[in-house]
Amino acid sequence: MLKSRKFSLIPAFILILALLAGCSGNSTGSDSNKSENDGASGKKEKVELSLWLTPQWKGVFDATESNADYDSFFNYAADKFSKQYSNYDVKINVQVVAGDQRDEMLNVNLNGGTPPDIFFESVFAMGDYAHRGALVPLNDIVDDAAKSDIAQGYWDNVTFGDGIYFYPFSQNPGTLAYNADMFKAAGLDKFLGNENEIKTWTLAEYEQILEGLKTKLPKDKYANTYPMALYALNNQGDTWNLAYLRMFGNKFFDGQGNITVDNESGVKAAEWLKKIYSSGYTNPGAESVSSNDANAMFQNQQLAISFTNAVLFNNAKADMEAGKAPKFDLRLANIPSEGGDPLSFTYVVGASVFQTGDDTRIQVAKDFVKFFSSDAELVKASKNSIPVRSSVAAEFKDQYPLFAAYDANASYMFNFTGNVPGYSELRQVLYPELQAIYIGEKTAAQAMKDYQTKGNAVIQKAKESSTLYN
Repeated sequence: MLKSRKFSLIPAFILILALLAGCSGNSTGSDSNKSENDGASGKKEKVELSLWLTPQWKGVFDATESNADYDSFFNYAADKFSKQYSNYDVKINVQVVAGDQRDEMLNVNLNGGTPPDIFFESVFAMGDYAHRGALVPLNDIVDDAAKSDIAQGYWDNVTFGDGIYFYPFSQNPGTLAYNADMFKAAGLDKFLGNENEIKTWTLAEYEQILEGLKTKLPKDKYANTYPMALYALNNQGDTWNLAYLRMFGNKFFDGQGNITVDNESGVKAAEWLKKIYSSGYTNPGAESVSSNDANAMFQNQQLAISFTNAVLFNNAKADMEAGKAPKFDLRLANIPSEGGDPLSFTYVVGASVFQTGDDTRIQVAKDFVKFFSSDAELVKASKNSIPVRSSVAAEFKDQYPLFAAYDANASYMFNFTGNVPGYSELRQVLYPELQAIYIGEKTAAQAMKDYQTKGNAVIQKAKESSTLYN
């Protein structure tokens, strides 16, 4: 009886071995490395991402850090993300790309079907990729906490159609810069803001300032100095020219993304530019002066008021401290408008996720973008530029007093590109019309009419190939 029982156990034992072998065989399948199938072993599927960026800032949080480089922040963020990410075993390869090589490298890789998973860059430079269908929307990773901490104006800058295609991280706001020493010398003290303020003037006050600088600035101290910078040699620095054309209330783009400057407010703004130019309130030869020329003239105290952004402003101060440029009292002001509210714009910098065709990589890339764009520690790195988050601006306002002023400006922000398709080509259309105004070849009305006609033709052609319009 015992013998019979012993033999009856053998088939059961063989069955168990077969089942175990079958389970073992299944573990070599395509899902073998996924965390949901390897809970016992703790193994997770490996996912490798590529992140490209143009040079933004050195170091994780500060350029004084040991071995600080342009990839430091993202290497640190990638390590922190990988350690806490439970879904996959993630490796992120960070590559710094020169700004003048960005589009060529992207186009080569897009044509070859191998775009980077993530690109961290100014939205201004990357908007056309959203229209080309190369990017995926990020709406699903933007929560209410982010929307309450980041002003709506920044979201407007990164929204194309109904999709959010870039996650705002930092910004480079554009303003005017002025030489406060010249204001004092011309008796314009009442128009000065303090050192940590972005001063707002009405348009009427601004015209008083230009007149005072022209007629009352001591010529023995400031020879060959002009009140305001004006330039139209090429498309560089065109954002300020676009702002001037909004000074009388023109919205520039309509709801369908078409240019609308051929009307009373647009023509009035163009006539104002011609008036101050002809009246000697600006440098001469604006049609042959570039933004770089104007910036150099301002630093050499040949201009009292010029354009600037946060990077140029900080560089100018650094040049003064290093003895590379004459030292003077440099302060900021907003671009004025007839209505009284300042005209504020910025270059938003953030991450986009490319359409790689790999759903897993896309999801992990989006998770990483949300992580470093919202992590309480990592968002503090935006202090290397100018934060878009009010919480970061408030935290560092004592160390960087202008952060609060830039943050307050957000409520007056306009989206200078309108996020229209073909914007990079559209930039080539404006400056020839401004040149025509300054040399007297066209009236302001004719130039605005021609700019609108030519510009809308560019936009219409680009709309035909835009995935967001089709």
